[in-house]
Amino acid sequence: MENIRNFVIIAHIDHGKSTLADRMLEVTGTIPAHKMRAQYLDQMELERERGITIKMAPVRMRYSPGVGEEYFLNLIDTPGHSDFSYEVSRALYAVEGAVLLVDATQGIQAQTLANYHNALKEGLKIIGAVNKIDAAPPDEVEKISLEVAELLDVPLDEVLRVSGKTGEGVSELLQAIVKRVPPPQPRSGKSALIFSSLYDEHKGVVAFVRMFGGEFRAGETTRLLGMSQQFRIKEVGYFAPELTPDQRLRAPEIGYIVTGIKDPEVVRVGDTIGDVPLPGFGVPKPVVFVSLYPEESDDYDELKTAINKLKLNDSALSFSADLSEVLGRGFKGGFLGKLHFEIVVERLEAEFNLRVVTSFPSVAYRVVVASGEKVVENPKDFPDDYLSASEPMVRLTILSPQRFLGPVLDLSKSFRMKNIETLPIPGGSRISATMPLADLILDFDDRLKSASQGFASFSYDIIGYENAELRRVDILVAGDVVPGLSRIVPKEEAVAIGRKTVEKLKDLLPRQQFAQALQASVKGEIVARETIPALRKDVTGYLYGGDRSRKMKLWKKQKEGKARLKSSGRVTVSAEVFKELLKK
Repeated sequence: MENIRNFVIIAHIDHGKSTLADRMLEVTGTIPAHKMRAQYLDQMELERERGITIKMAPVRMRYSPGVGEEYFLNLIDTPGHSDFSYEVSRALYAVEGAVLLVDATQGIQAQTLANYHNALKEGLKIIGAVNKIDAAPPDEVEKISLEVAELLDVPLDEVLRVSGKTGEGVSELLQAIVKRVPPPQPRSGKSALIFSSLYDEHKGVVAFVRMFGGEFRAGETTRLLGMSQQFRIKEVGYFAPELTPDQRLRAPEIGYIVTGIKDPEVVRVGDTIGDVPLPGFGVPKPVVFVSLYPEESDDYDELKTAINKLKLNDSALSFSADLSEVLGRGFKGGFLGKLHFEIVVERLEAEFNLRVVTSFPSVAYRVVVASGEKVVENPKDFPDDYLSASEPMVRLTILSPQRFLGPVLDLSKSFRMKNIETLPIPGGSRISATMPLADLILDFDDRLKSASQGFASFSYDIIGYENAELRRVDILVAGDVVPGLSRIVPKEEAVAIGRKTVEKLKDLLPRQQFAQALQASVKGEIVARETIPALRKDVTGYLYGGDRSRKMKLWKKQKEGKARLKSSGRVTVSAEVFKELLKK
């Protein structure tokens, strides 16, 4: 037990966590050189395509710093994007130490600070390390190292300098982990905390656990305390990083338990396996809501199965059944941010070969009506007549180089940013502000990157609700409301957004035999209109010569036919048109 070290690597996105983990795997001999590939711990194809970590990845390494010495290092590589901070929080609960990694070419970023404070709150031993020293000038490395030392309040010589690309300094970092991170202390009883899981068609649910007390072996019977579910353990083992069976799993190791349970809803992240309950961690509440519908209506059952499997290793996902007059049966999903939603949609296509159509992203509004207060997550349910309404607000922290301070502050003209404060920090400025979450999930990230040429970063926290004047904008096609296109917007922007939407829809919808009216409605009043003209067929083209009255008869007959079509015709917004409109 004295020779076990459990630790995580935490950092801002793209600061080199996964690359550093690769070098650790090489130095410890966990992965042979001929099997090594970039981002080895990122097992999902989507992670390697995007170059980001989405799921935390545990691995056990044997490390021998000297003759006769051997340590077991349990590493958890964590995501860096703020949308996946819940993954980091669960990983912090399962370890005793953390390597706080900072890119020498970028310095301390917004998510660096957020991760640091979370690790501090969990009481972890934090080791500072400056990465990418091969890509930065020595004076810049020295400057960033000094900033990290000031942040951690430690002497400068305690901040290590490493290169995840070349491997320089990695051995020294591993030695520091062995010396500084305390060995875990086991608890009485038999208990393991589930921090993640996955589904295997043959094995059932595989629970990723941190052992806190006792030991488990294959074949013994135990139970899930939270769900009061008894089961027989099929297999136990550790991560190498592939699932590697072992005879037993004992405290204070990190490993996996094959439950054999086929129902994904039974095994929940944060539950305890064993007989002594452990204080779990709360599942974060979703803040962005999007409805998902299968592109092919026959795929509804497959989509339901896929969603249940995704929820296994993504406990922040929440789904409920939804029905659209246009798109049929689907699901209303709750997500932790825009990137979280995009990743889920891409995983559905990559892992389950399912393409989906989505509604506009929305947030949860609190609305007071005559009958009381209610929470509205779907725009189509937002009432026109309400007594008061409030929307979720976030506290935004932006770190930006000084030369981009002006363009970054100019974003307040496009987004509803308030209470803006700027504070000089080494190498730039820290900007704090409050803004509605609905604005943040649109294109704030892209606009911030454009304004700062990619150098600025941000993190945010939900701080509560604030009163707002809001309106629901409905889109009507040939007189029928299209529910999936309804949006909740600030009162002063309702008309402009309605007009912009119908203009786009005019370019996307195909022409029919009759004219189609495209309208935007706010509180029952039409505020914008476009018309798609009817297809025109020259019904008199075959006539030549003779009296004009013959042509007049044919034109009149055509006009009457179009009138009948218009009175009975119904325009269908196809999945393709729906999807294209949401892209723009």
